[in-house]
Amino acid sequence: MKNWYLQTIVLLAIVAVGSFGSFAGNETTSKPNIIIILADDLGYADVGFHGSDIKTPHIDRIASEGVVLEQYYACPMCSPTRAGLMTGRYPIRFGLMRAVVPPQRVFGMPPEETTIAEMLSEAGYKYRGITGKWHLGHQEKKWTPANQGFTFFEGCHNGAVDYFTQDRNGERDWQELAKPSEKTGYTTDLIGNAAVEFIQSVPKDEPFFLYVPFTAPHSPFQAKDEDLKKYPNRQGDKKTYAAMVDCMDQNIGRILASIEDRGQLDNTFILFCSDNGGVKKVADNSPHRGSKLTVYEGGINVVAAVRWPAGNISGGKIIEERVGYIDVFPTIAGIAGCNQLPAELDGIDMIEALQGEKLPDRTWFTYLDQGGEKVEQFALNTDEWKLIWRRNAADSSREQEKTELYRIGEDPGEVVNLNTEQEAVVEKLKMEIGNIYKLKSKNQIPRYDEKEKLSGPVLPNWFPEN
Repeated sequence: MKNWYLQTIVLLAIVAVGSFGSFAGNETTSKPNIIIILADDLGYADVGFHGSDIKTPHIDRIASEGVVLEQYYACPMCSPTRAGLMTGRYPIRFGLMRAVVPPQRVFGMPPEETTIAEMLSEAGYKYRGITGKWHLGHQEKKWTPANQGFTFFEGCHNGAVDYFTQDRNGERDWQELAKPSEKTGYTTDLIGNAAVEFIQSVPKDEPFFLYVPFTAPHSPFQAKDEDLKKYPNRQGDKKTYAAMVDCMDQNIGRILASIEDRGQLDNTFILFCSDNGGVKKVADNSPHRGSKLTVYEGGINVVAAVRWPAGNISGGKIIEERVGYIDVFPTIAGIAGCNQLPAELDGIDMIEALQGEKLPDRTWFTYLDQGGEKVEQFALNTDEWKLIWRRNAADSSREQEKTELYRIGEDPGEVVNLNTEQEAVVEKLKMEIGNIYKLKSKNQIPRYDEKEKLSGPVLPNWFPEN
């Protein structure tokens, strides 16, 4: 299927972990269910367990019965996070780290990349579903979920669809696995309905993988009246945003209830996180600086929690270790007992960190170049330091650059810039960024506003024929 190499150490490690002892017996039925729930543009502080007035009891349940990840990192925008989550690799390696995929763009995640769904197919998971927003390419069939390892799909190929009509750019974008869908309703509820439908369709003696990338609370800011009434103290888009988060939480509750009804909740690995920080005009990313589309902590250090009591991930502990989106693939490979992994993974199996163990220090790389200004933005985090580096892209005629250095372990708010006092550290971290940047594929997605690179006519129903 893809290029694999044998990693027997992963299998040996799994066998050695005592908490996995309950997996003895039937090779298929002993494997845990796996669910990834991804919010879209959710602010760090916009959940109950971070003190928000927005009602999120079901997300809070994942946190209180599982663990809270205080340093969970994503990319500062949508498609790159999804690409890295699906593959365990920095998406700069295959062209999807610089910008998102607009509706008419002829670009997608290369089929040569191994997705979580494809890996789990090899690990014995026959049922692999996605309900929600794909956003990893749709103009050619090779980029769509059915050709990236999923057996079930209901949702939208693009982002920012209308919540009541599912329209984007004058066309309806709501799909099932191999055809446009005629189902109607409020998008967040449709995603919840499809998730429950998928769970209920799986035989109880079979493990499943379910990926639930909600469109909420991404714009357009549209909510149902019954949810808006819950937030009389909020006004305008901030009120609508709160109602959208609330509705998402309600549907997460329905997902949890459907698993609980099957008696499988404790042996289901559930990760909840956001794809990037919240939008400045509506979201609260405190105590972090910055927001979506910035490389400050508010753009990349996102809300996250994991629940899996059967795997010793429980009790409401606060996990301070730095983990994130590229770690999801290898972690799931470990808990699924997959003994073959793709080459050149950038993520690590974070299971021991989720169980409370300390990780060794490692660098964490962030990159974007989405806008028309042709400026590359980098960030590199370590336990002690964070470097932010902005420079003109290679195709820019200007010559300028700017660096910021923060002692992030002591200054998580990124307040005191030490770049002139710690020039040696700046140069060392810039060199490390350069080493990762060398992985960059020549075939990069065009910047978002490069209209000349977009394709021609709008595709009816956003569904490719080829």
